[in-house]
Amino acid sequence: MKFLFKNFKIFNGKEFIKEECLLTEEGKISRVGSALECEGAETVEGNGRLLTPGFIDLHAHFRDPGGEWNEDLQSGARAGAAGGFTTLVAMPNTKPAISEPALIEYVISHGAAARAARILPAGCVSKGRGGKEICEMEKMSEAGAVFFTDDGSPIATSHLMRLALLYTGKKLPRVMEHPEEISLFQGGQVHEGRVSAMSGLKGIPGASEEIDVARGIALVRDTGGRIHFTHLSSAGAVELIRNAKRAGLDVSCDTTFHHLTLNENAVIASGYNSRFKVNPPLRSANDQKALWEGLLDGTIDAIVTDHAPWHLDDKDEPFQEAPFGIASLECAVAVLLDYRARNYPEVPLELLFRKMTSSPAALLPEKWHGLGRIEEGAPADLTVVDEDRTRIVDCSAWKSKARCCPWEGTALTGWPVATFVGGERIWQDEEEL
Repeated sequence: MKFLFKNFKIFNGKEFIKEECLLTEEGKISRVGSALECEGAETVEGNGRLLTPGFIDLHAHFRDPGGEWNEDLQSGARAGAAGGFTTLVAMPNTKPAISEPALIEYVISHGAAARAARILPAGCVSKGRGGKEICEMEKMSEAGAVFFTDDGSPIATSHLMRLALLYTGKKLPRVMEHPEEISLFQGGQVHEGRVSAMSGLKGIPGASEEIDVARGIALVRDTGGRIHFTHLSSAGAVELIRNAKRAGLDVSCDTTFHHLTLNENAVIASGYNSRFKVNPPLRSANDQKALWEGLLDGTIDAIVTDHAPWHLDDKDEPFQEAPFGIASLECAVAVLLDYRARNYPEVPLELLFRKMTSSPAALLPEKWHGLGRIEEGAPADLTVVDEDRTRIVDCSAWKSKARCCPWEGTALTGWPVATFVGGERIWQDEEEL
């Protein structure tokens, strides 16, 4: 299949370019230019809309194997496609945990069967996420692992983290750390601050995140390795990573769509609705502001969903009894674009797009560095975005098995409307048809 994209505003992974047309052939971008024509190609008319590299999510949960009633790899891949994502990194905290090569292969093959968004597996740092014995990282890397993490929990000991950093070095995939000091987190429900004081729920202090970030930075300095901190939420953690980067350490990080667009006041305003219960918790407005500042100055490398789907019977419980997690793959991009237009119009759109395309691609193993860019010869992973499309979030129509999120019933403006992977159209908004 050949596609000729005409009359688009094209973002190439770095900036918007003057060319308005793009041709895909044999799964790759063959030409980028103006007034292109190609016999036999299907024309996709842009009418001035945006064409970007396919969005990349470095952190999503699919509950497969072991929790497929919440989500499975195929429903997750379809949900990602419907949200404009072409590449998704699956976290390994499944049952069993993804801690051996055969399970890496399972994630790849079962995700590919959906013929939707590409799913790349993260492998565990410790066998079974038990925190005691390090996994066979080289074999898992050869099988296709793109990160190593015990996400859902921090790496259990400093000794184990040090071993992982030494072993992965600069050649194997990066270590991804879930930054949390367990003794400060345990029993916590919300951010320690205004919301915990008003509710009486046990708070989770920002120091829980910052202590673990400081540990990881110290061990990178000691080993010369590299580490990626995921779902940052606190101002203190942002400042620690900012200083580590200034010192030349190989440290990277991401934050989530929901931490950028919500804070603890949303928990209060919702009447402590469990849809707003997430780990790390929604923090203060000052923490939220620090995350935006971290995006602007380059401290934060990527924006992720941390898509955490739960069956409605589990999530629709009193706040203190419900599991942590927000499902968001199908509305995350719209949430961010709408929030930015209303609250941070001075933030360049190309900055946000970089944090969802070329910047996360650069954190994957070298094999995948061609993702996140629009240039001749690059994979034809593409997302069409309509900045003017307004839709109401309707979880009942989702491809995901999750059926609730904080934005359900909210009208948002700025949506992905079509997604292409390897030159194949894998999803299109019904209104486009």
